[in-house]
Order: sequence, then C-alpha cells, then structure tokens
Amino acid sequence: MTLAQIGDIAETIPVVSPDTNCRVADEWFKQSHRLEGIAVVGETGKPALLTRNRFYQHVGTQYGYNIYIQRPVKLIMNRCPLVVDASESIIDVSLQAMNRAEEELYDVVLVLREDQLLGAVSIRRLLLEVADIRAEKAAYLNSLTGLPGNHMIDEQLQKTVLLEQFSVLYVDLDYFKSYNDSYGFKMGDVLIQATANLLREAFQGPGSFLGHIGGDDFIVILNHHSYANSCSQVIEQFEALKSSLYKQEDLQNNYVMGDGRSGVYGQIPLVSISIAVVTNQSESFHSVDDIIEEATRIKKLCKSRSGSTSIANECCR
Repeated sequence: MTLAQIGDIAETIPVVSPDTNCRVADEWFKQSHRLEGIAVVGETGKPALLTRNRFYQHVGTQYGYNIYIQRPVKLIMNRCPLVVDASESIIDVSLQAMNRAEEELYDVVLVLREDQLLGAVSIRRLLLEVADIRAEKAAYLNSLTGLPGNHMIDEQLQKTVLLEQFSVLYVDLDYFKSYNDSYGFKMGDVLIQATANLLREAFQGPGSFLGHIGGDDFIVILNHHSYANSCSQVIEQFEALKSSLYKQEDLQNNYVMGDGRSGVYGQIPLVSISIAVVTNQSESFHSVDDIIEEATRIKKLCKSRSGSTSIANECCR
C-alpha cells in the first residue's frame, strides 16, 4: 500500500500577477461561487494566495470596496501561504495544513512541481482523501494491535528474499489457549497487546518490520543479522510481564489447571514466548516458501524446550 502524493489531487487554480486589479479578482469570484482562491505569481515565481474570504473581508466592507476595487491584489494577498511540493504525502500535508494559524486554517494549499505552480488543493478535498487513506490503511492492519497484517507481511517477505542480509523472526506464545481458557478472552487480548508493545520497543530501529500474523503469532523482519540482543530483551521483559497477568497463586505454582492439547485435565505451564529465527548468514534462501519451511523446523525446536526461548537456524544445523 502506497500513500498518495498531494500532487495527485491538485486541481487547476486561476493565476494572476501581483499588479492585477482587484476588480478582476472580484469578477473571478462572482463567476464561480465554488472558487476558494486565486494564485498570485510575480517575477520571482514564488506564489502568493488571495482567498475568497480574505478578499471580501477587505473589499466587502462599507468603505473597503471604494478603497481596494481599483487597486492591485498585492495589497491584500497572503504573501506566505502554505506551499508544498507535489511529491509530499497527503498525510504530511494535512498535518501542515492543520498546524496553520486559525485565520488560515481553511485556505487552499498551493502545490508546486519542479518549482512551478501545479495547482491547489482545498481543505475539504484534503480531509476526504486523508479519511480514505486511513480507511484503506486500517484494512491492512490488525484490529487488535494496529500492526501490519498478512497482506503487508507477504509484501515485505517478497522483498526480503532479495536482501543481501536478512533475519526473519517468527514469534508466538506457548500455552496461550490455556491462558485464554483460565483468564478469559479479554485478558487474552491484553496479553496479545502487551506482547505487541514489547516487540515494538525491541524492534523499532531502521531496517525493522513488525507484523501481526494473527492470534498469538507475530513476525519481525530485519535487514541485518543483529537480532540476538533484541530477542534476549523480549524474553526478559515477557517473563517480567507475566507477574501482572497471572494470579499470585498461579505464579507460585508455575502452572494453571486446565485441559491440555490431548483433552486431559491437569497442570499446564504458564504462557511463554518462542522466537524462531531464520537468517541468510550461513545459508541462502531463494523463495519465501524456503524461509517458511525453515522457520517451521525451528519453531518445532522451540516448542521442544520448556519456557521462553529463542533459536536461530544458524545455530542448529
């Protein structure tokens, strides 16, 4: 998913010179009641802006008409409007627009391409586009954690295969179902969100991608091989986190009572975290399927160990 650029939605806007008579601007505004502004461009090429509101605040008063109607627009134009490059994202421009002074909050935004005026974007159009972008983005994110979902994960994995260096970390929680059964789905969601936050904190540097596959499964994709310290950090913090998610009795026992995978009621270990790491540090992978196959092998090794653990393919050949 790529965010649209502001130049994609720029529309043509009338252009006059700074010495243009205000009567000409008055005729423009009267001819088109939907026209919100007129660009004013002089010899320097730097655009100014004359908005409908600004114009009639000066000309529409009892004496203003006689004072300004035969005089140049440069006397009442805004010399420092919001001017952006066509390549800027719509989201970034919307933030700039909303941070303007209150009297300029609803002025159109002027758009340049290669230092030439391309057009303008109204605030109404800008906000509608932002709403569409956010709705589209939400469709690609996991609703519980706000992390990228499977569509974006698949796209990232396809790019990862082409990297000179990469580390793919498959993260999941052991005995999560038993936690859900014992403490309820609401607390289960709290555990998932807390795990997502731990992973965000540990893998927030450049070259890091964090996605939520679904349920208690996450994925981290790095464009380097420096994963060990972050994995240790996640495991340490996850173990500390458990003290706030379990009853004291369960923590002391180090288990909960419930139905195991075989359906037999008994003692079930407390939830733990497993991190299966696949890197191309000592072997090559030619497809996403190759990475997934190796990750599945490493995950089985993680499950064979008790407690929270991290295992990398380069360490268990």
